Amino acid sequence: MRTPPPLDEATYAVPITPTQRKQYRAIGHHLQPIVVVAENGISAGVRDELDRALHDHELIKVRLTAENRDHRQELLNGVLAATGAELVQRIGHVALILRRSPQPKPALSNLMRHAKN
Repeated sequence: MRTPPPLDEATYAVPITPTQRKQYRAIGHHLQPIVVVAENGISAGVRDELDRALHDHELIKVRLTAENRDHRQELLNGVLAATGAELVQRIGHVALILRRSPQPKPALSNLMRHAKN
């Protein structure tokens, strides 16, 4: 399965196509959540960790620990607004989000590592 080539800065706002969404979900299937957003919401430390993870990996899973479905959706909306990421998929307490990096690192980027395989 091939991933699309990296986008230049002018095309970051382009929405994910259904074909890309399917590819990203396949890549994300084996990923583990690397950031946990607790019921308290997004603190400065959580925001920094989300930015670092998205910059390095581009495609990450986030665990939302709120018990209430509506509160989880609010937390997810906050994550997407704070990071500028786009939702690929959400199942229960776990969301798969994407933010393309202008200069991805091949050794860290989940998208680039998958493209090599």
